Amino acid sequence: MAVPPSTHPRRLLPLFLGLFQGALLLFFALFVTYDEPSAEDTNLVANQVYSTFPFFQDIQVMLVVGLGLLLTFLPRYGFSALTHNFLLLNFSMQWALVLQGLLQHLHHGQIHLDLHKLLISEFAAVTVLISVGAILGRASPCQLLVMATCEIPIYLASEWVIVTCLGVLDVGGTITIHVFSCYFGLGVSKALFRATQQPLHPKETPTPSSDLMSLVGTLILWVFWPSFVAVLCQPGDAQHRAILNTLLAMSASAITTVVASSLLERDGKLSLGHLQNGSLAGGVAIGAVADMAMPPVAALALGSLSAVLCVLGFRFLTPLLGRKLTLLDQCGIHNLHGLPGILGAAASVLAVLVASKDTSGSQPSQLSPAGGNASSVLEGQGGSGGQALCQAAGLAVAAAALRLPCLARPPERLCFDDSLYFKIQDQAESPGPDSSAEEGALALKEQV
Repeated sequence: MAVPPSTHPRRLLPLFLGLFQGALLLFFALFVTYDEPSAEDTNLVANQVYSTFPFFQDIQVMLVVGLGLLLTFLPRYGFSALTHNFLLLNFSMQWALVLQGLLQHLHHGQIHLDLHKLLISEFAAVTVLISVGAILGRASPCQLLVMATCEIPIYLASEWVIVTCLGVLDVGGTITIHVFSCYFGLGVSKALFRATQQPLHPKETPTPSSDLMSLVGTLILWVFWPSFVAVLCQPGDAQHRAILNTLLAMSASAITTVVASSLLERDGKLSLGHLQNGSLAGGVAIGAVADMAMPPVAALALGSLSAVLCVLGFRFLTPLLGRKLTLLDQCGIHNLHGLPGILGAAASVLAVLVASKDTSGSQPSQLSPAGGNASSVLEGQGGSGGQALCQAAGLAVAAAALRLPCLARPPERLCFDDSLYFKIQDQAESPGPDSSAEEGALALKEQV
């Protein structure tokens, strides 16, 4: 008996993941080992673990719990949002670990694994988690995995051009993570849904309970965000300054979001969508300048401006892009990551210009935990050109791969629906016995 076409992507998922994990087991057996520090370095390694691992755990909570819950605003897609976010994090982290090891850390045929390399791989995985927000609910898990497979190497190339070659200072990933992942995700969305504007789906409207879960995710992200920004700073003054600046920026963005949302709504009530995203905008914008020596009022101002941009983006820009460019941005990643990211990049240029006029001689060391200086940042602003080239190449590959027939999108009737991927105990909410044939027909129709 023929298998309905709609089941192919679901059966392809365990096959894809099984082959990937099997190949990774072989790769680790042949090439990966742990660092073996000498007796003199033992205390140094212990201090690094004690100072880094608490930050690492905070970031794990952010990505697994906070970001996962933030995506549960779709009422019938909560299981899928949490599970796919968790799956993509693990898949992307392992894939980034392999690529980074081969490209940067292969010595005498071996890759020496440590906590810092694992942390850098997790930062690469963040780009995928952000990008998929543009197509959340309308793409199959296989499409998301293919997207991650394409995006990780493009991100690594982009980061190498911007940070290593051009010396751009971006300790919190404002440019390299947030801006990159936003426009990569929007590019994939445009390539995948380029034909027509997607109408509002009946299952797309949040409910009070789904919005409440998403708001809890926002609060978790808000609490742990300073660890994400400060973890790669030099311990001591730079890290302390990054934590303080991030807290100030996010506090200002939370308050400003309430003000802006109330003023924009006719009845003066708050929009939960604004609150869920605008409260985090300050953390996105501050990343590029978090460890720089600047007055506290600058962090407050940056947080407030980023929140205003985010709220205005949701209120005016997202509908405009949908009408004029038929651009689907399901989670509003352009408003939370793109616009505040651009603001943070502009703020870093201004901060470096101001710092370069300081004749005290101490400013460059305060600016860059990686050893960069003001002149490298000014020259490095041209990194956007290298990033654009990397993204263009990556988008071409991702767009071609995502449109393969075997990676069919979910049928329109079952978009934003957990029942396509999970066994739901409530049978009243599940598709009927004849749904497989209907799903197959719809999937074939949408592929034409």
